[in-house]
Amino acid sequence: MQNRTLAESRHNGVEIHLFEVFVPRQYTYIGLVELAGEPYQERQPDVDGKPRKVWVFPLRLVDSAAPVAIPEEIIKKRQEYKERQAKQLDEHELQKRIQFSHPEAASRKVTTTTYERNPYVAEYARRRAKGRCQLCHQPAPFLNPDGEPFLEVHHIVWLSRGGEDTINNTVALCPNCHRRMHVLDLAADRERLRREIKG
Repeated sequence: MQNRTLAESRHNGVEIHLFEVFVPRQYTYIGLVELAGEPYQERQPDVDGKPRKVWVFPLRLVDSAAPVAIPEEIIKKRQEYKERQAKQLDEHELQKRIQFSHPEAASRKVTTTTYERNPYVAEYARRRAKGRCQLCHQPAPFLNPDGEPFLEVHHIVWLSRGGEDTINNTVALCPNCHRRMHVLDLAADRERLRREIKG
């Protein structure tokens, strides 16, 4: 009955409000939507990965000039949740899920918090490193277009966690070590970097 109501929504006067689930048990209101095309059927995997026929209802926002921007953190959490689910599948199951996946990557407008970093602190950190990563001590992996060693500025205590944008909290890292700090965030690495800038 709900499928029928949705399919006839152009004529039955029923408003359609879309909510999406990006992380389990958390509903995000997207807005008032309408059918963007004719409903159709396709095969998709169910929660156990078994193929089934489902009705697909193409939808679009009624007010397309004001799309809902989802906080970037929610999108990241959903991606991490899906990646954890994928790791639990065997190779056969992965291939089956891929078979029913759409080849186009989905896009999403997101909101994010950006910190305006002090350019003088960042430049000082790069110069202090003298072209070497302050964690692995290897030379910068390449030169930037200006011929300078490419190193990324990192805050030992992240700004998002209340860290200060000062020379005592800022280091210059190769891209690999910078990613390591954001993925692993090891206390031992943070301590090494503190000792490094104290000299």
